[in-house]
Amino acid sequence: MADDARIARIFREESGRVVAHLIRRFGDISLAEEAVQDAFVRAAERWPVDGIPPNPGGWITTTARNRALDVVRRESQRTDRHVAATRDEPTMHDDPSELAAFDGDDIADERLRLIFTCCHPALAPEARVALTLRLLGGLTTPEIARAFLVPEPTMAARITRAKKKIEAANIPYRVPAGGELPDRLGAVMTVLYLVFNEGYFASAGESLVRTDLSAEAIRLTRVVVALMPDEPEPLGLLALMLLTEARRPARLDTEQRPVMLADQDRSVWDRALIAEGHDLVRRCLRRGQPGPYQVQAAIAAVHADAPTAARTDWGQIVALYDQLLAFAPSDVVRLNRAIAIAERDGADAGLALLDELDLDTYGPYHVSRAELLRRTDRFTESRAAYDAALALTANAIEQDHLRRRRASVR
Repeated sequence: MADDARIARIFREESGRVVAHLIRRFGDISLAEEAVQDAFVRAAERWPVDGIPPNPGGWITTTARNRALDVVRRESQRTDRHVAATRDEPTMHDDPSELAAFDGDDIADERLRLIFTCCHPALAPEARVALTLRLLGGLTTPEIARAFLVPEPTMAARITRAKKKIEAANIPYRVPAGGELPDRLGAVMTVLYLVFNEGYFASAGESLVRTDLSAEAIRLTRVVVALMPDEPEPLGLLALMLLTEARRPARLDTEQRPVMLADQDRSVWDRALIAEGHDLVRRCLRRGQPGPYQVQAAIAAVHADAPTAARTDWGQIVALYDQLLAFAPSDVVRLNRAIAIAERDGADAGLALLDELDLDTYGPYHVSRAELLRRTDRFTESRAAYDAALALTANAIEQDHLRRRRASVR
């Protein structure tokens, strides 16, 4: 079982990188996905017997590439693709500092190429994000469907249509030239935001966090900031990620169970990340061009400023959520605003706002109701809300946490 768990973790950590590499080399999304899946099937068969290799990512890359080459060679109409697939590749780099002499056709990061390819304007907006999460983040279709609050068959159809569209329209696998970047920036930032969120709070699996996804989202966001240094929203997104990531050391207890924000040991928050995040927020403020990611970063900064939960400036947070609603008038934002109002004005005030929302299929909505109902001594309703949240949760650690919270309702 330990090997199975480690192989599953390696798949999540490595699949996006390997898929991006194979798409770059073969120009075929489906071929790349199938080759990587086949490589991990072989790993699951061989590694428990032979042992996990010292460089599992390299093993998967080589195995997947060889598998893809075998498929290409077997095709009757293979000449062009075979030549393209076997040509020498340019040297790859991961250092954002090398982007100073940026050339859209020669950018040094295959995963960023993949993001911009998936975020091409020819694709439907919701399909852009879903496809990138599937290919880059290694998320399953059910995980992505939960993130978008849509049925799994709907999401599967979106992803399939997007892949076919890329192939049919011959969308190039590259980062666009400078003039084209702004048109895709919004979708790219949405992708990075959702990848980070999945890493910070995994929607499924045996672990609450996926540090590989969060780290990758932060790294790629730094690259986007380097590409577009005059755009304030990427700065805001990076600040939001850093200020949120700073709380990671206090988010889980010794048994890897979640610790609520009010109960976290703030002395172990990462002060270096907080300092960098605050600096980015100040840079955004000086530009005077607010946007949704900058406002969310400002909210995270207020939380980071509070030495204790009791000293949080909830009035300022409510005001920032009011501003965020002007940019992103969604029920999820209204949910978070209602929680802030409950902290400022009392649980009944927050519940009144929650009851106006249509978020029946959104687990955090029911968790929020359960917590506020508990505070108002409406214990039967609180337990029912926990039950509703449990029915919508696929993460084993979160399920255990919710069961414990439900059992503690007295």
